[in-house]
Amino acid sequence: MIYRTHYAGALSEEQLGQKVILAGWVQRRRDHGGLIFLDLRDREGLVQVVFSPDTAPEAFAVAEKVRSEYVLLVEGEVRRRPEGTENPRLRTGNLEVRAVSCAILNPSRTPPFYIEDGLQVEEDLRLRYRYLDLRRPEMQEALRLRHRAAKAARDYLDAHGFWEVETPVLTRSTPEGARDYLVPSRVYPGRFYALPQSPQLFKQLLMVAGVDRYFQIVRCFRDEDLRADRQPEFTQIDLEMSFVTAEDVMHLSEGLISTLCREVAGVEPPQPFPRLTYSEAMSLYGTDRPDLRYDMLLTDVSDLVAGAEFQVFAQAVAKGGCVKGIAVPGAAHFSRKEIDDLTRFAALFGAKGLAYIQLLPEGPRSPILKFLGAGLVEALRQRLRAEEGALLLFVADRREVVERSLGALRSRLAQELKLERPGWSFVWVVDFPLLEFDAEEGRYVALHHPFTAPLPEDIPWLETSPERVRSQAYDLVLNGVELGGGSIRINSPALQEQVFRLIGLSPEEAREKFGFLLEALEYGAPPHGGIAFGFDRVLMLLLRRDTIRDVIPFPKTQKAQDLLMQAPAPVTQEQLRELHLRVELPPGAVSAAKKA
Repeated sequence: MIYRTHYAGALSEEQLGQKVILAGWVQRRRDHGGLIFLDLRDREGLVQVVFSPDTAPEAFAVAEKVRSEYVLLVEGEVRRRPEGTENPRLRTGNLEVRAVSCAILNPSRTPPFYIEDGLQVEEDLRLRYRYLDLRRPEMQEALRLRHRAAKAARDYLDAHGFWEVETPVLTRSTPEGARDYLVPSRVYPGRFYALPQSPQLFKQLLMVAGVDRYFQIVRCFRDEDLRADRQPEFTQIDLEMSFVTAEDVMHLSEGLISTLCREVAGVEPPQPFPRLTYSEAMSLYGTDRPDLRYDMLLTDVSDLVAGAEFQVFAQAVAKGGCVKGIAVPGAAHFSRKEIDDLTRFAALFGAKGLAYIQLLPEGPRSPILKFLGAGLVEALRQRLRAEEGALLLFVADRREVVERSLGALRSRLAQELKLERPGWSFVWVVDFPLLEFDAEEGRYVALHHPFTAPLPEDIPWLETSPERVRSQAYDLVLNGVELGGGSIRINSPALQEQVFRLIGLSPEEAREKFGFLLEALEYGAPPHGGIAFGFDRVLMLLLRRDTIRDVIPFPKTQKAQDLLMQAPAPVTQEQLRELHLRVELPPGAVSAAKKA
């Protein structure tokens, strides 16, 4: 039996007059009395099939029975559509297939939603019936481009001398920032594997092993709070290189990302990508993920307001803090309610207040004008390069609070006012701090991970001023979203032990958790570095989707549930006994478990 000679959506004028066999799903059925028209859909698109009782009565009788999403086998002749009936929106819009035979391979229940683009249904319903959701053309296109992107990445890295090497999925739990997903061992009661948050340690060991250039399109697992661009399991394009500098890794990465842009979105971003130091990004944009598609740069006005009568400004500067502002174009008309809402939003990021000046046509307006004076207001306007119609917003506090809160306001207002310029805006952020002090834990923690190498010229500060030490780390940001990050790694066991000690690991703890790495570094570890890109996140941005769930075949919800497979799910007592485990549910969870 032949199921198909051609894809329905791939038919062209080359097949005019030919007999074809098609197989697919019924998109829609139209009964015009003497004729029945079916749109037959497969992964390549759809084509119109015409059934006539005069030329093919048996096929016509079958067509009378079919409904949407029935699976059909159709044989017929490819013809040109009659003049005036063409559909320019379809790739096959000039063609139709005159059916000579038709068989129902499988009927279908009425789907819970239409199999078409632009759905206005709850996402939970789409995820519950994901196999139907994936039939929709825009989801098929996402799967196709995901495949193309993965192939393009492999081809690019292969051409640059990389080997694809698989690393274990069952490994050891190591502190890497997020919570691990743990897997109990049946063979070794009371012991656990962990699903890897990344292949970080394995790829460093591969460099010690002399692989020189490694890559992997790899699944990673992190038990962390979820959002639109996070999933508990996700895919990385992971790579590592020996005998390289940060410049080498960034240059190669730009070629890789440009290849993906060309393959997925048909764009060619200009290279090299611009760069900002971490200090510049925080100072000017208030975030280490700056979006360069709009202005509103954070501007320091501390020197202008240090002696002002407005004590909120003057005292912040006197205490060693700063005052910064942003100029929001076209927002001078904001109401007091809207400004109060912005004040509450800034408070979420630590700001104790939000001062403002509205540059209206009739002149500046603000409750703090009387404390500033016309001369200072004009100086602030000029410093912020603000035009009439702008809203000036100021925060006075410790520098980190000022930058964090204004950076969040900048991002929110740009989205609300649609200030982003079209296109792609890449930027590297480099020279991150190696460590930051965690006040809650009372110790230093690694800003990226503890295997990141410090800049050589900053190593003398490690013991006396760790917060001054910059790392050889680099993140690539696109339109305000981090695509990936990496670093040059520590390849000296002594330096690695020193960093472990600075983040609070005793020599015994370091050996217990990372003894295999420290030992490997003692056997001639080469200088090495690498980077990892969030594959799902890259696709989300290049395909202009709102969530990575739209580019992952079978994603979890924001509550980490698989609505299709109904996971996570209870297991039997026998399974628990085999693993030597007992489940003790927290108060209030028993009824929820029974309900599930």
